[in-house]
Amino acid sequence: MVLTEALPSVLDGDDVFLLGIGEPFTSGGAVAPEAAVPDPALIDAGAVPARAPMLREPQVVSAADLVAAAGLDQPPAEQAARAAVQATSAVEQAARAAQEARAAESSALEAARTGGDADTTTGSATATGSSVQMMVGRVSSGFGPRWDAQHKGLDIAAPIGTPIRVPLDGTVISSGPASGFGLWVRVRHTDGTVTLYGHIDRTLVEVGQPVSAGEVIAEVGNRGQSTGPHLHFEVIEPGGDNINPTPWLAGQGIDFT
Repeated sequence: MVLTEALPSVLDGDDVFLLGIGEPFTSGGAVAPEAAVPDPALIDAGAVPARAPMLREPQVVSAADLVAAAGLDQPPAEQAARAAVQATSAVEQAARAAQEARAAESSALEAARTGGDADTTTGSATATGSSVQMMVGRVSSGFGPRWDAQHKGLDIAAPIGTPIRVPLDGTVISSGPASGFGLWVRVRHTDGTVTLYGHIDRTLVEVGQPVSAGEVIAEVGNRGQSTGPHLHFEVIEPGGDNINPTPWLAGQGIDFT
């Protein structure tokens, strides 16, 4: 049966309303014959009403057209249109929220991996007292007895020109030529400890100059009695004794690899 032929038989009451596509109209509690209920697939969506230009679901459009053809008030159709638009918007908002959550989780993991506020790219100290990246290299010889003599420092191999940063605040007490080291820098820190930087390619500081933790003071070189580019680093206590630089650096939160 054609829809327009079925409508007069079910629209003779005052309480006619649309239950939904695929459901019969009722009038005064009566149920329309099944033959009078059109198959949703056979309803032509037709033109979308101007008041609901963003409708995307054919069933919603068909419902709106059916209500209009029946001469009913338009608010139900408008409500259906708004519901479709709101549903689409909710899906898009949920997708954006999920994407933002994934980005936040990724940022948190990265911050945990790099130590939060620590500036691991430049190695400079931050206002929160994060560790200093003294340099980037690999240990080629440790502190202690060696086949030729007692090795008083830590050798860190790196390309010539690699920046060397002072690990703690202090004052430069030596900067220039040094027998065996070729060229060196020495810094006395506030607690009296002295750090030594040997075989450097060039110095960037002068004697008497105050330096701050994280400041570049020299560059890795291959000067003096050296078999390859590296930094020879020593830690001398106020009493004059050399100590193992590795645990000292670790205790200060200093990285060099």
